[in-house]
Amino acid sequence: MITIYHNPRCSKSRQTLQLLNDRGVEPNIVLYLDTPPDKTTLASLLDKLGIGARQLLRKGEASYKENNLKNPDLSEDELIDYMVKYPKLIERPIVVVGNKAALGRPPEAVLDIL
Repeated sequence: MITIYHNPRCSKSRQTLQLLNDRGVEPNIVLYLDTPPDKTTLASLLDKLGIGARQLLRKGEASYKENNLKNPDLSEDELIDYMVKYPKLIERPIVVVGNKAALGRPPEAVLDIL
């Protein structure tokens, strides 16, 4: 089972989905802005990606600035809480295959886990 956390308004997300489809992959599509991941799921995604919460934050989002998420004193747990509350903060797309995940930036990066 392959899953993509997808935002159809995002060109990189659309390109990544098209890349998967072009290879015959029909992933489970999670529209994460409509159904945001809970804290446990987000922590699991970070673990599969092998990155910290700060690396998954979209720093250009208004909620990043409004909540002073640049603050280095914020813990992983606190940053995850903000991403759960404001899912626009989550960098996209994320593709998950079993216990591995990749961020589709660039879209070809997801090919490593297929």
